[in-house]
Amino acid sequence: MKLDRYDLLILRTLARDGRITKSRLAEEANLSISPAWERVRRLEVSGLIRGYRADVDWSHVFKGSRVVVEVTLGRHTAHDLRRFEERVMAAPEVVRCHATGGGVDYVMEVLSRDIDHYQRFIDSLLTEELGIERYFTYIVTKIVKHDGLSSEPSWIDEGTSGK
Repeated sequence: MKLDRYDLLILRTLARDGRITKSRLAEEANLSISPAWERVRRLEVSGLIRGYRADVDWSHVFKGSRVVVEVTLGRHTAHDLRRFEERVMAAPEVVRCHATGGGVDYVMEVLSRDIDHYQRFIDSLLTEELGIERYFTYIVTKIVKHDGLSSEPSWIDEGTSGK
């Protein structure tokens, strides 16, 4: 999908404030309300806008453990990768999971009540025989930077973009 400067302005504005009014969004994008809203609908239908959500600071609600886990699988067949990814998608403890190239296959972020809860979770993955060859656990002691879901990369071109 080819994006023009108006689309990029709309995406940036909605990424900063998903609750912006239609009229304020149109003003930010230098469009009238109807064309701006038609563009939003087109961006939603295309999948570029995946949804709207609140950026919650869970540290005020949740006093558990945040753990980063590197996972390497023993085999790399499509079946093994799919089986692992489906299990991770179903795990409420896993809040993020990235498939990576290089030394490890996946990097996950896990939230748990405490370290014991985390270890029980990992043990369950191991007993399910998902093909995990090894894993490395890193306890998060402090979040230094949280870019959130709403920040756009600073390097995005002000002009047109597209895949």
